[in-house]
Amino acid sequence: MYVKIFAFLASAFLFLVPFQGAWAAMDYAKQVLIESDFSNKDLRGVTFNLTNLLKADLSGSDLEEASLFGAKLQEANLSNTNLRYATLDSAVLEGTDLTNAVLEDAFAFNTHFEDVIIMGADFTNVPMRDDVLIKLCTVAEGVNPVTGRDTRKSLGCDLD
Repeated sequence: MYVKIFAFLASAFLFLVPFQGAWAAMDYAKQVLIESDFSNKDLRGVTFNLTNLLKADLSGSDLEEASLFGAKLQEANLSNTNLRYATLDSAVLEGTDLTNAVLEDAFAFNTHFEDVIIMGADFTNVPMRDDVLIKLCTVAEGVNPVTGRDTRKSLGCDLD
């Protein structure tokens, strides 16, 4: 009888394991993922809090509602990503490629942007400090191919 119970539980476990990702978002918090390849992945709701993603490739990925709080994203490729509603607060973006990224409604108030590529990025409704906004406006150009929004306008650069 115990063999049958064990066999049933084992088969139930094996059946459920492949579906685990559908029930719970992945958590990569506080990991070192230097040069990792997360390109073209469904990463909605994933947690990368305080994670080292130096030179990581996240291009083309769906990071909607992902949390990248305090993540180190130096020289990371975030081109063509969906970052809607993502948390980027206290993240470090230095030399990061945000070409054609959609950051609409993301939270990036204390995010560190330095030498970032933002051609075609959409920053609609993204709260930022004034000093960061001024810096980004000096390099902002292009139109986002997904939303059709002008990068400068999405940052509010041309408003008086």
